[in-house]
Amino acid sequence: MVHVERLADTRHHTGEGPLWHPDEQRLYWVDIPAGELHRYDPGTDEHELAYETPSGPIGGYTLESDGALLLFTDRTVERYVPGSDATSVVLEVDADTRFNDVIADPEGRVFCGTMPGEDALGTLYRVDPDGSVTVVVEQVDIPNGMGFTDDLSTFYFTESEAHRIYAYEYEQSTGEITDRRTFRETDPDDGIPDGLTVDAEDHVWSARWNGGRVVRYTPDGDPVAEISLPARKVSSVTFGGPDYDELYLTTALTDGDRESEGPGAGAVFRVTDLDVAGVPEYRSRIA
Repeated sequence: MVHVERLADTRHHTGEGPLWHPDEQRLYWVDIPAGELHRYDPGTDEHELAYETPSGPIGGYTLESDGALLLFTDRTVERYVPGSDATSVVLEVDADTRFNDVIADPEGRVFCGTMPGEDALGTLYRVDPDGSVTVVVEQVDIPNGMGFTDDLSTFYFTESEAHRIYAYEYEQSTGEITDRRTFRETDPDDGIPDGLTVDAEDHVWSARWNGGRVVRYTPDGDPVAEISLPARKVSSVTFGGPDYDELYLTTALTDGDRESEGPGAGAVFRVTDLDVAGVPEYRSRIA
């Protein structure tokens, strides 16, 4: 039986983007609107605020090949070296709104989504290692969780407000995604699909905002397991630990009231005693 523990009793408005840093053997995550980057050290069982950006919200971030972090903020991409007290701007993107979820691909590119604005829905961009920016998908009603199959033939992409996780054909050499199909459509009354990760058996784990859990899907899109949390808004999920056999989940406390949001709303959780492991995330290599 799996074991669920609250490893950081934070009260984040929108905890998001958990990512295991294998060089440091620590977990990072963000509170989006606060512009805060947090980290947890399993060796000391302590968590701390690693960095707070003056640039506004941190929608997502990637781990660079040299161990630095790329923070995707409000139309700006900034480089943060763990332990430092400032960032350097890498590039600016001509976007209408702030970034949301992001992911690096095997070639060091970054797929990054932006939130819907007043006049348009969100956009999925691709940033290549040379710093060039390409619009990949337009009119997305909240771009969210992304991932790759083990053979790199498929790219998963979540459109939250459409209640769909899509599967695209992915071309590693160019970064192009084509031939979209619906991998899984969720019931509108059963929460909203948010962040996701893909495990070592090519199953997809999808966090369920307003659904209070994470759901595991087979490569065919069939649900085979779920883990409930004491928080209504489960925002994202990743594997970590030395053997990538621990599941980490972030949650949100958007209403500021744990009586309605759940006693663990806004906290970060770890799940152990799983019978499956994950795989390391790819690293970005943006000049």
